[in-house]
Amino acid sequence: MTDRPLGADSYDLRSGPDLHRALLPFLPLVGIWEGEGQVGYPTIEGRHYRQRVSFGHDGRPFLAYESRAVLLGPDGEVLRQAAREVGWWRPGQGEEFEVLLAHPTGIVEVYAGAATGLTTWELSTDVVARTQTAKEVTANRRVYGVVDGALLYAVDMAAVGQPLQSHLSARLERVAG
Repeated sequence: MTDRPLGADSYDLRSGPDLHRALLPFLPLVGIWEGEGQVGYPTIEGRHYRQRVSFGHDGRPFLAYESRAVLLGPDGEVLRQAAREVGWWRPGQGEEFEVLLAHPTGIVEVYAGAATGLTTWELSTDVVARTQTAKEVTANRRVYGVVDGALLYAVDMAAVGQPLQSHLSARLERVAG
């Protein structure tokens, strides 16, 4: 390994490389977001969580995405680490795009999506793959929107024999970018 830097993603449009023109439909997402949400599903206990989501770029035509969450107790105390995912948002034709996500629980998802306005993105799984030890997930649908400066999202999931239904939702505020 050499001492030469590998470069870094930019989360602020005022510094770093220029945003690739193909990413203009994702412009409102670029940055780091933090906030709280609610998780629930018929097979798990409903809880509140705190989350940090980042959308960064390095000048090429994709966004790097990362999300980390912790479960919260009744008084807002951190109970434990929770969901984590990494991936990439890739522009397609017109308003269409693709998202690739990997989870440390052994699940990989490929989404097909479309921008449904200047600040709203809807996506559904095209492919869900899992390792032998991962829980069964058969489909996901996500909606992201920037509303009054906040990033709101909702996730519906079909898993462990359950039909597609509400699983997660959160409101995140921009903390950088």
